[in-house]
Amino acid sequence: MRKPSVLVIFLTVFIDLVGFGIVLPQLPLYAKNYNANGFELGLLMASFSAMQFVFAPWWGHLSDRIGRRPVLLISIAGSVAAYAWFALATRLTGATALWMIIASRTFAGFCGANITVAQAYIADITPPDQRSKRMGLIGMAFGLGFIFGPWIGGRSADWLGEGGPGWVASALCLVNLVLACFILKESWTPTAEHVPNRARLAQWKHTLQQPVVGALVMIFFLATFCFATFELTLGLLISRNFGLDLQSQADLHIARRIAGTLFMYCGIVGALVQGGPIGKLVKKFGERKLIIGSLIITGASLALMPLVQGDIHLHGELSWKLLFSRDGGAWWALLGVLALLAIGTGLTRPPLFGLLSNLTPANEQGATIGIAQGAGSLARIVGPMFAGAFFQAHPGLPYFVCGAIAIATGLAFAKRTGFSAQPAITPEAANSAK
Repeated sequence: MRKPSVLVIFLTVFIDLVGFGIVLPQLPLYAKNYNANGFELGLLMASFSAMQFVFAPWWGHLSDRIGRRPVLLISIAGSVAAYAWFALATRLTGATALWMIIASRTFAGFCGANITVAQAYIADITPPDQRSKRMGLIGMAFGLGFIFGPWIGGRSADWLGEGGPGWVASALCLVNLVLACFILKESWTPTAEHVPNRARLAQWKHTLQQPVVGALVMIFFLATFCFATFELTLGLLISRNFGLDLQSQADLHIARRIAGTLFMYCGIVGALVQGGPIGKLVKKFGERKLIIGSLIITGASLALMPLVQGDIHLHGELSWKLLFSRDGGAWWALLGVLALLAIGTGLTRPPLFGLLSNLTPANEQGATIGIAQGAGSLARIVGPMFAGAFFQAHPGLPYFVCGAIAIATGLAFAKRTGFSAQPAITPEAANSAK
């Protein structure tokens, strides 16, 4: 295991997720300062994930052909430029500024699709029976980036102005680029003729037609869809269930603080799970059982979420003292349900990508993982649209529907693969699986 190279891969994924979340706290400012309408804000949010959906398989396939290192170096260098572009765009005014920001986010999403290559790199340098554990490091970087992205976006804007998030993200990418140039070694050096040269749609068809591999891609899509629904609606659900009026500036401020704190809490729990016991759990239960169990835990926690209610105005202040107040039981219940959700979602990604890697020939790791990541990016586009429409119909509806989806997916996967079946993790099985 090449520890310096793993550090670079960890930073690459972490910065990708920082880049995804760094713009979120600034959305209200863009709406106000640049007169952005709903469509333009939606485009700003969707552009990053849309480019990952389109280009994650392409980056992965390219890395199968020319190697992981050059693709990572090119994409990281592109991210340096993308975030500097974002920072410079915020110095403009009006519609010009807004569309330059959207363009910079589009380019950042194109470069950020390299998470596919990062996972393929981990697969290259890790024995098959250790891949799920090592994929936990990717999941940990993902979770920490999810935590610190919005935080860096908010704080750097306070300290450095509207362009601060872009300059900070660009600097992080530059540090990662320097480290990658000096310590990242190549993990895969195929010749072009050894890699199937399929068109984009043909690659999707080839991947999805493989019974277990196709099922894993669909599971990742549905799991990401459910989590994206949660991401969009958590603040709104907490506001409704704990008596906050979002028309009030004071209550709006409280809702933002609570949502930010709860997201950080979920990210920390998820990162601890993926960076700690995941290896022992995979060894004890196997990838298939862990994926099935994680989906059931996720579904149950989502279904419970709308049922937790309280009244924040019983206390007059927002602090940790809420946990020990008259209504503290509701907050403990909420933290418990969120911990279950973070554990469930944290246990899905590492064994899923570990099993996906083990069932994929070595010369198609990048392409297959790229299809899975593309499916996840598509879920981040359609999930929020579903969540907004269903939440408007009834605040608990997105959670009940996604809870049912997660549990049904877990049960369907158990039926399809056999709950007691163990994954094929030998090199021979991995290389022959198609």
